[in-house]
Formats: sequence, structure tokens, C-alpha cells
Amino acid sequence: MLLRAVAASLLATMLLSCAASSPRAAENGATPLRTASYNIRHGAGMDNRVDLPRTASVLRALSADVIGLQEVDHRVTRSGSVAQMDSLGRLLGMQAAFGAFMPYQGGEYGLGILSRHPISRMHTIRLPDGNEPRVALLVDIVVAGRDTVSVVNVHFDWVGNDTLRYAQASALARVLDTLRTPYVLLGDFNDEPGSRTLALFSARATEAQKPADNHFTFSSTAPSKEIDFIFAAPSVRWTSGGARVIDERVASDHRPVVADWILRAR
Repeated sequence: MLLRAVAASLLATMLLSCAASSPRAAENGATPLRTASYNIRHGAGMDNRVDLPRTASVLRALSADVIGLQEVDHRVTRSGSVAQMDSLGRLLGMQAAFGAFMPYQGGEYGLGILSRHPISRMHTIRLPDGNEPRVALLVDIVVAGRDTVSVVNVHFDWVGNDTLRYAQASALARVLDTLRTPYVLLGDFNDEPGSRTLALFSARATEAQKPADNHFTFSSTAPSKEIDFIFAAPSVRWTSGGARVIDERVASDHRPVVADWILRAR
């Protein structure tokens, strides 16, 4: 475990070094990409106060190029009828995309993606219904002006019985198998390592491994479950620097996950 942790730390340092010297990375045809996933609980913190600027402050500190957000409101009464992805995009200077699960309190409830790179396409993938309707959100981003990367954000069904969740994951896996672009898959999977849901994606993509001593992502105040993940595929295009979980205890009931990658040339 110690050797794995040291190796992951060294690789993460190398990746950050590559990010700091992007001209060299570009010369080698490789591009650094920092990704993050965060279930923001519609901006409602553990103090039960909806505070989107506080959420934006947490996201800003991640210094990520692309961020998948779950539990996002769009003009919903409970969160002040704000278009949350538009607001976060303005606050962070990032492009924003929103995918709706369902109508809710005068607006829509769903998930979103923020990107520092141009978004060239957005597509919602309807998944089998669970205890609530669900979609996956896919955007294509143009990295370094030349590579198109698909970013796929998910928030699967949450109940203990995994029948509906696995049906959603299986439907998404079939779509992923049709992609011709390198992709990043991230989100709130509502399932843990060793589950058949996670096995579907581990068979297709490389997981950004979290430190063994800090891998729980839920809850933020008493972390005891690892249910938020970041993957990338195909493996021949990506080098992983591992992932880290941010110890943020107030802004949401989840903890953010950050993963560094190097996108290799074809």
C-alpha cells in the first residue's frame, strides 16, 4: 500500500509538472487535463443554507479543467429559481451545460458539466427510469485546439437494491462502446468498489485511483462510503495521476473528487 501511495504521489507530481509546462506537453503531442466530480446538493450545505457562491468557491479551489456536477437545479423554487449551471459558469469563467432529469418545483432538476475548454456538442442520454428519471450528460470538448474529448457525467439510482442502478449503468455502457473519441466518465455512481455497477466501467476504462487512506466520498461530515468516481478510456490514450478526495465538510453532503490525466497523442 505504501509503495502504491508513493508511486501515485510521484506520478501526480509529474503530471502537475507537465501541466505547468504545457508547451513541452504540446510538443510531445500530450495534453494535461484536470477533471473533477462533485455532488453539490443543489448548493445546499450541511447548514441547510443554499449558497451557490460558496459552491463556486469550492469549485474554484479545485483548479479543474472540466467538472461534473450532480444534483443541480435549473430555476427551481427551493434554490431561488436560479439557473445554477449558468450562474456557476459566470462565477468561474467556464462554459456550462445542463441536463435535466425531470421537472421540479417550477423548473428542472438534473446534472451539469463545466469546462474551461470549448464545448462543441452537448447530448443527454436517456437512461432507464429508477426511483427518479435519469439521464447521463455528454459533452464534447476541444482540448488544446485539436483533440476532441467526450466528457460523460452520471448520477445513478440510489436505493440499496442495485437492479435499477445496474440497468442504467448497462444502458450507458452500451453508449460508451459506440464512442470514437477518448472519453472521461465521472459522477455519483451510488455504488461502491466490488459492485457489478463499477465492474462494468472498470472493464472498459481506467479508474483514477484514490489514496487508500482517503477514498471515502460520502458523507462529507462522516465519510464512510466511496461512491463518486472518475474513469477515462481508452487506456492507450490516457495516463492517470490518480485521484484525491477533498476534505470539504460544509458546502455539500458529498466530498469533491479531483483526478489528473495526460491525454496522449494518437
